[in-house]
Amino acid sequence: MTNWFDRLRGKKTSLVPDELWFRTVAALPFLDELADDEKRELKAIVETFLADKEFSAAGELELSDEICVSIAAQACLPILRLGLSAYREWVGIVVYPDEFVVPRRIEDEVGVIHEYDDVLSGEAWAGGPLLVSWRDAQMAGDGYNVVIHEAAHKLDMLNGEADGMPALHAGIGEIEWQTTFVAAYENFCRRVDDGEDTAIDPYAGTAPAEFFAVLTESFFEIPEVVAGEYPELYDLLSRYYRQDPLARRQKAANRPTA
Repeated sequence: MTNWFDRLRGKKTSLVPDELWFRTVAALPFLDELADDEKRELKAIVETFLADKEFSAAGELELSDEICVSIAAQACLPILRLGLSAYREWVGIVVYPDEFVVPRRIEDEVGVIHEYDDVLSGEAWAGGPLLVSWRDAQMAGDGYNVVIHEAAHKLDMLNGEADGMPALHAGIGEIEWQTTFVAAYENFCRRVDDGEDTAIDPYAGTAPAEFFAVLTESFFEIPEVVAGEYPELYDLLSRYYRQDPLARRQKAANRPTA
């Protein structure tokens, strides 16, 4: 049977059914906090994203409308104000049912070849697809979001190798980015090395590219932590993404309940 998502492929855009959209947003609190106009804007970009990208399943997973819309909604949150062109360098999204294995083959400094299997929940390939575990995508919240993490890597790769400095837009200079970003990164690495139990995933300390990706997850899901621990970096990310998740959360908390 042809489902809604099958009918969407190859078209410029198509409407996501309202019932499916409302259910998707309600299941992801960091999306449910968006103002009504932001939700409408996100839905519009998600619909174009779904028509533009090619989803495929790996393993025993069977793709469904729910899976594709959920992943698309999470991936599109960071580009809500940047636009879909920020994802122009890639098309494919491969969804695994759970963590997956990627064979690695590296040569060390003395020429010895090492082969091993890397167990992953997500990965972004330069010039290639974005890979995610559906099980992990459903664990989104409290600072862990594999979809946003890998999407941040894609933004980082837009101007070359992932290095923690994405392609910047007007109003943010490279010197400002590097000064603020490196200071926060070095501070975080020291905290992790000292054995501090950080609210931000310590994986952020493994490389500048991972710091950018993990801090992006945290920025959208636990903005109060990023703003509290690294206010200058929070301001920088807010200007880069043209969003203020902390202010959004505070407004959502003050909304009258039905």
